[in-house]
Amino acid sequence: MSADDRTESSAPTLADEAVPTFSEQMSTQLGGVRGIIESCVPVLVFIAVNIAVSLRPALIAAVGIAVLIGIYRLIRRQPVRHAVNGLFGIAIGGIIAWKTGQAKDFYAPGIFIAFGYALILLGSMALRRPLIGYVWGIVMAGGKHAWRDSGRLLRTFQWLTLLWAACFVLRGAVQGLLYWADQPTMLGLSRVALSWPLYVAQLAVTLWAVRRAARNQAETAPSSLPA
Repeated sequence: MSADDRTESSAPTLADEAVPTFSEQMSTQLGGVRGIIESCVPVLVFIAVNIAVSLRPALIAAVGIAVLIGIYRLIRRQPVRHAVNGLFGIAIGGIIAWKTGQAKDFYAPGIFIAFGYALILLGSMALRRPLIGYVWGIVMAGGKHAWRDSGRLLRTFQWLTLLWAACFVLRGAVQGLLYWADQPTMLGLSRVALSWPLYVAQLAVTLWAVRRAARNQAETAPSSLPA
């Protein structure tokens, strides 16, 4: 066997590249326990202040808390991705609710965003370009998309994309019903309950499924070494 053959046979596979452990990948994507708490605090503050005082002080408090979290992370030179995402959603909902005077409108953007994500994910499945596969390649595989050349991994990302779409539909449907029933407090609680807990479950299934598919592919791949 030539040196080139040995080099090619020892090239890392997708399974080999998944160096971080399952728990490390989970922690990175969730931003740790602090990231989970920080994402929930502005919504919980809005619920509490809206019940105790009124809508506009609740909006000011929620947006203010989200801004303070972002500033704190910047001062500490910590990643601000989760804080910025949370601030954007809080700010858009706050502007709408401020204009309409309806507390439930604070959650309206999240409902439309959930259904929008579901449509995009289902569309990518129909084109056999599952979006979760591309997200995995960018976030977890350093921009590599070797999964597109594997039928096993393509099928895995297809059903994972369907899973994520179904979760977004569930989130949007539950919150849409509560919005229609004019239950702002339940809307807020459901937003918390259907955000991180559901996201943690989706992410855990995704990490498990991709690592399992990549490992099985590596085990069944024909070896280039001579018998």
